[in-house]
Parts: sequence; structure tokens; C-alpha cells
Amino acid sequence: MFIEEKFIQFLHALQLHRRLPRGTHSRVHESDHQRTHEIFQTSTINALLEGVFDGDMTYGQLREHGDFGLGTFNALDGEMIAFDGMFFQIKSDGTASLVDDAQQTPFAVVQFFEPEVARGLDRAMDYAQLKAYLHTLIPSTNFFYAIRIDGLFTYMKTRSVPRQTKPYPPLIEITKTQPVFEFSDVSGTLVGFCFPDYAQGINVPGYHLHFLSEDRKAGGHILDCRVQRGTVRVEHTSNFHMELPTQGTFLGADLSKDQRETLHRAEE
Repeated sequence: MFIEEKFIQFLHALQLHRRLPRGTHSRVHESDHQRTHEIFQTSTINALLEGVFDGDMTYGQLREHGDFGLGTFNALDGEMIAFDGMFFQIKSDGTASLVDDAQQTPFAVVQFFEPEVARGLDRAMDYAQLKAYLHTLIPSTNFFYAIRIDGLFTYMKTRSVPRQTKPYPPLIEITKTQPVFEFSDVSGTLVGFCFPDYAQGINVPGYHLHFLSEDRKAGGHILDCRVQRGTVRVEHTSNFHMELPTQGTFLGADLSKDQRETLHRAEE
């Protein structure tokens, strides 16, 4: 009964629309996106776990839905982080570069970021303590949250993923040999989201965060960190819009599996 109630809550929050011709939806509802602080997502995390890596949306199209967020690239070619209207690709060697509008993504989450909460961090925190602190800033675990932290990190551990070739393996197989990067005393920006537990299968429940160094040269998906000081900004929303691929391997992917354990191992 508890699971059913949570799923009903999710359906109330989720606005799942049949995909219109590219650009149509955005032109009609662009002002609505900005007014309602809607989170926009293309595809699902379970599809990514199943190896659905072919890009279905260009970054030029994605920009119409947000200036802040995270995701990946066609053929799983690295990690994406976006903020202040700039989109960056962190390749499997850990280096960062600006994204071209013609590049494609199989999975991304963005929004127009307008934080409602800003707090200074005046004490050191490890990753677990930081997530516990972030939890004190959110009014309910049933909403969706966008999070940005600018600060000095005494330790940062990230990963990226290498470009894949067909036939694509499941994501969990790729992360077993993922390149990992460690930084000490690095300033930069942390970007990501906190999704409710009932969003399991759609997105990553809990915190999903990416990092980019202040010099815009390196970063990745965060595995661990320790923040010395900084500023936290948070925005909450109850509006979530998802568009699904209408062709390709997504159509035949088995998305009915319970992937909680697999996702946990892939995110570590």
C-alpha cells in the first residue's frame, strides 16, 4: 500500500507528454518553463542502465528547456554538467570542454535555475555530512530539488565514462572499469538534483551530483568529496516533465526490472 501511494504521488507530479515535433513544445511553453521552474528530462535512468546510449535529442534542443543540469552524451561519451547557461562535457580522461549544440544526449536533466535558498558553508563537511546538511534545507523529500554549491573542496573524487561502441553493454559493466579522478584543494562548482524515492526507475533517487573545477578544465560525476567552505543554493519544484525517445533501442528495452541495486553500484 505504501508503494502504491508513493507511485500515485509520483504520477501527480509527473507530466508525461507525447513528444511533439522538435521545437514546437518549447516555443509554446517557454514562458511556462521559466514561470513554474519545471525540471525537464529526456529518457529514463533505467533505459541508461539497460544500455540505451544513442542520443535522441541535440544539446541545442535541450538548451530550450534549461540552463542548468547534468546528463551524458551519445554513445555514453562522458559526463555533462551545465550552469550559468554553459554546457560542459567531461571526457573519459577527465578534461572538460564546451558542448556544441549539434551534439546529442540519450539522457539529461535540466531546468532554468532560480534558487530560493542560499546558505554559506562555514565548516568542513565530508560527503555524507554535506548530504545530511542539504537535507536540512529541503521542506519535504517528496519534491524535486536542484542544487548548486560553489566552494573550495579539500578533496574531490569523480569519474567519467568512455565512449562506447555497439553492441552497447549495460552501464554497470562500463562503470566496473570507469576512469576515476582525485583532486586536492580544488575550487569549483557542484551541480545536481535530489529526486524522491518514488522516482525510482525514472531518475536517481536521492542526490545525483556532478562537478566542474573553477578553471573549467576538469570534473565529472561525484563519487566522494570534502568541502572546506562555500555557498549552497537550492531550488525546489513540484513540476517535472519527461520526454521519451520515439524510436531506436529504447522501444525494445526491458524497463520493468527493479534496478535499485544495480543503480546503486553504478553510481558508486
